[in-house]
Amino acid sequence: MEVQVAPLRAWDDFFPGSDRFALPDLKDISKWNNRVVSNLLYYQTNYLMVAAALVSIVGFLSPLNMLIGGTVVVLVFLGFVWMSHNKDVLRKLKKQYPTTFVVAIMLSSYFLISYLGDVMVFMFGITLPLLLMFVHASLRLRNIQNKLQNKMEGIGLKKTPMGFILDALEQQEDSINKLADYISKVKE
Repeated sequence: MEVQVAPLRAWDDFFPGSDRFALPDLKDISKWNNRVVSNLLYYQTNYLMVAAALVSIVGFLSPLNMLIGGTVVVLVFLGFVWMSHNKDVLRKLKKQYPTTFVVAIMLSSYFLISYLGDVMVFMFGITLPLLLMFVHASLRLRNIQNKLQNKMEGIGLKKTPMGFILDALEQQEDSINKLADYISKVKE
């Protein structure tokens, strides 16, 4: 399947005002997770632009440490994903507690980077963009276009870079995955 880059959403949609933001229901983790996943898919290009700006600023100020930090995070992420595919205990942890899984990746990266070099580059260049994405995705309410785009991504009509990352973290909605499996069987 061909990877498609999601369109850049209008900035007035991305930051429309306080009426489109609300605290998530912390008692319903599943609903909160769906909101985060939906927003990560829908606004992924906007998130990429914000992250690229922050990474560029930090990378300009400290290029070698930023390169080392980025490499460590990517390698730790790939290692955790590989281990979770080979160990059922880690797969269940990743599926049930995705935030714990991401925090474990970030903490492991932090300790490796503190061993290798500058921790502040890690904090501002890598962790801050991820934190901003998570906070925005948690607080931003979904709209009809958001839900429609996510359904198209989920049933396999579109595949985007964020979709691949969320698949690696096993964070796509279960019902969408069942529908996608059914459609792929029908295609055969």
